[in-house]
Amino acid sequence: MMRLLTGAEKGSGGFVFSPRSVDAFGSTVIAEGADDARQLYWVHAWTVGPDGVITQLREYFNTDLTVTLLSGAASAKSAAAIAAAPPKQDAASSSSAAASSSTGPKCLWQSRRADREHKSLPGLVLAI
Repeated sequence: MMRLLTGAEKGSGGFVFSPRSVDAFGSTVIAEGADDARQLYWVHAWTVGPDGVITQLREYFNTDLTVTLLSGAASAKSAAAIAAAPPKQDAASSSSAAASSSTGPKCLWQSRRADREHKSLPGLVLAI
């Protein structure tokens, strides 16, 4: 498995990890990239402990990812507000409502795929 994950697999069938961006906030590190030959897009979300050791890895393939911060007391209020929201809200109105509320969820990071306008992928929110 290590050969596959590091791109060191023998032959032409290996997966190539080509990072396009690496961003960090708090104990979370997000790496984003693609294997253009196979038309695969990936995001890794690492949790790094106080000693600098990776304690958790989340890996997403062909998925747009939004990382959102939910804070202590605000997260309970936000969860209730999201649950009570009308089912048909467009993305613009829901993100502006979140931005205007100082106690609501805060978007920390979003996928930045180059082919976003030409290829639709399922979306996922990683709440931390």
